[in-house]
Amino acid sequence: MADESVQREALIAAIENVAARIEEEKSYLTELDSAIGDADHGNNMHRGFQAVAEKTDDFEGMSPGDIVKTVGTTIIGNVGGAAGPLYGGSLMTASQELDDGITAETSVAFAEAYLDKVKDRGDAPVGAKTMVDALTPAVHTYKKSVEQDDLAPLTAFAKAVDAAERGVEFTVPIKALKGRASFLDWRSVGHQDPGATSTYIIMEEILKTAEEYLDGDTDAEAVAETVPDETPGDGE
Repeated sequence: MADESVQREALIAAIENVAARIEEEKSYLTELDSAIGDADHGNNMHRGFQAVAEKTDDFEGMSPGDIVKTVGTTIIGNVGGAAGPLYGGSLMTASQELDDGITAETSVAFAEAYLDKVKDRGDAPVGAKTMVDALTPAVHTYKKSVEQDDLAPLTAFAKAVDAAERGVEFTVPIKALKGRASFLDWRSVGHQDPGATSTYIIMEEILKTAEEYLDGDTDAEAVAETVPDETPGDGE
């Protein structure tokens, strides 16, 4: 992948793009959370990523791993409720996998570490109607695409984003088993999970940024391929 200075520039751009997108989607995320939660997800995510975006000037000269770690600590310090530790704490832990910079190998390790920490902190399996339902198929798809299918990281990540989108859709017809939404029991069915949605939104913006900084085009045919074992819940 690109050298450290380009990686740093790309990370800063990604942070700014994510913050801007979260601001655009704040009302939508709040609407989703109002149906099955406590209506604070949009505001919490907006506050956290705006705080991160305000720190980008401090990132000059920092390594990619340290930037991601700082993003995590900033989110923890500014996002209330369960989202702070889930998003921020998991980033802090996973950032250790980027000590040698961002490569295909370290990005896979980062993704797996992030997923493992989210699942550990939230104690949520696939199918519980949480962010895990978007994150799990995305990480599994990315790992398989890089390690088994030998796809370029950009194409692999595009496939991961597609898998995350399908994971978000998967949350609609299932009953919530974790968090405040679980209190609604069967009334939670028919509603899209806000955490899975924000996870997908973040990944979308990272992909758009990566397309600007990574060499090569995304293989549209490879992205369009549907692999049965990438469906959330299979094998879980």
